Amino acid sequence: MSKVVEGLLYSESHEWVKVDGNVAIIGVTDFAQSEMGDITYVDMPDVDDEFNAGDDFGALESVKTSSEVITPVSGKVIARNDALEDSPELINEDAYAAWIVKIEMSDKSELDAMMNAAKYSEFAK
Repeated sequence: MSKVVEGLLYSESHEWVKVDGNVAIIGVTDFAQSEMGDITYVDMPDVDDEFNAGDDFGALESVKTSSEVITPVSGKVIARNDALEDSPELINEDAYAAWIVKIEMSDKSELDAMMNAAKYSEFAK
């Protein structure tokens, strides 16, 4: 069974969000990384790029597949985890520590559409 962390929000496309004030810290779930296998490359947006909820902002590539990463919230990228460029395997090692981007949200009410840990655990079965 994949690890699910309490206190985070989850999307149906297997991203997690940690809310810090008006900032959404976004990564992919343990379930997503385990389905993909060894991640070999992380494609990330640039700081100041803007996205709408539901847009793909990057991709993960593994030996067996490539998968888009979708933002569950609208806003502007204010930081990206550059450590993933040289060490994409950090996502396999701890999917919840290896965030991908931080987005300054333009509409926090979009978080209401996301799942809590219990709902996501049920969804990811």
